[in-house]
Amino acid sequence: TGGPRMKALQGSGAGWRSLALLVVIVALLPVVAGSSYVMRIAALVWIMGLAAIGLHILMGMAGQISLGHAGFFGIGAYASAVLPARYGVPVMVAALGGIVLAGLIAYLVGKPILRLKGHYLAIATLGFSLLIGLVITSEVALTGGPDGMDVKRLSVAGFALESPIVWYWISAALMIAGVAIAVVLRDSPTGRALRAILDSEVAAASMGVDVARRKLQAFVIGSVYAAVAGSTLALMNGFITPDLAGFMTSVEFVAMVVIGGAATPFGALVGAALLTLLPQLLASFHDYQDIAVGLIIMLSMIFLRQGIVPALGQLLRRAVK
Repeated sequence: TGGPRMKALQGSGAGWRSLALLVVIVALLPVVAGSSYVMRIAALVWIMGLAAIGLHILMGMAGQISLGHAGFFGIGAYASAVLPARYGVPVMVAALGGIVLAGLIAYLVGKPILRLKGHYLAIATLGFSLLIGLVITSEVALTGGPDGMDVKRLSVAGFALESPIVWYWISAALMIAGVAIAVVLRDSPTGRALRAILDSEVAAASMGVDVARRKLQAFVIGSVYAAVAGSTLALMNGFITPDLAGFMTSVEFVAMVVIGGAATPFGALVGAALLTLLPQLLASFHDYQDIAVGLIIMLSMIFLRQGIVPALGQLLRRAVK
């Protein structure tokens, strides 16, 4: 028992060291490059990274593939917009309500569909995401339909939060909290049960793990991450469209986790940074943007099957030896 326990402690220590490095990067970035444009792009990276970390918990820990992550992302975003605009609900209450709603829907939807496995589960979650997108698009009076809708700004002491630097710090704080929770979860009883399910559902069940319950927990936790990220993006941008809950957004989230490395929350964050920054870097080659992104995904799958972060970790360990 000493060997596995020691390995778990080493993994936990590496996670906290990586988190400390991340905090340093977050703190130094405004000093090194503090323009409004850079702060807004960085905030977008943190937000998308937060959503990707939620999917890491479902995919990287529990081994369940979901193409419905954008549905919960959209629920969080539209709750933050619709409730204040149509019903006069305070913005913060609306955002919290959207997060709770996403978790509740994930619980209700997850119980039946998580009985499926592999591509059957992926298709079922895709159907859920398409359903959410259809509702958002068709309910024009409520959501603004395909044209989207404005989002009421979050205010503190009468001042609307609009500055990119303010949203940089808000999104960074949420992202760091999300990473810390994922690190703690990994070495908790729930995390160990999820990793046992990842290795083998049959073996996990034989050891007394309630497989259905643990998978549902991962699904709900991941949906809450997505809803928090969606709400934050809506409040930062001040405008949302149904694309937030679209199929391609779900694909992007899966690509972020896979490219960066599904085994670690830092991999999800690196993947989110890569796929968020690429369109900005390739803005001058707009016609070839999708081709470049697709090529990078293909090359990553061929040469870095475990993801960027695990591959870099292996290289670093070899260099140290």
